[in-house]
Amino acid sequence: MKNKEEKIEENDINLNEPHIMVEIIEYEPNSVVIKTIIKKTTGNVSVISFDIGEGFVEKISPFDTFVQIIDGKAEIILDGVSHIMNTGEGMIIPAHISNIVKANEKFKMIQTVIKSGYE
Repeated sequence: MKNKEEKIEENDINLNEPHIMVEIIEYEPNSVVIKTIIKKTTGNVSVISFDIGEGFVEKISPFDTFVQIIDGKAEIILDGVSHIMNTGEGMIIPAHISNIVKANEKFKMIQTVIKSGYE
């Protein structure tokens, strides 16, 4: 798996205008592409594309994370329970929960990490 991370600079996106989020990022073969839209000490918002067969390995985050699928279909596994998510669906991944993200087909998502403290 190739993981490519890009930070969007202020001149890359107009911060005070609406955007079609699915068009901010493209798919790349055999890759996960991450574009961070906002990065603050209190959290961050990223748009992520996954090519088929790619994903995030199992991890446990100390922060709550909200994900919304904006293109395609994703498999999110929380504490061993699989959830198939379609375009337009979102869910909260609670802090301190084992999670895996799988791309059984190409998909894009918005990920919002909330760093509000350690509960």
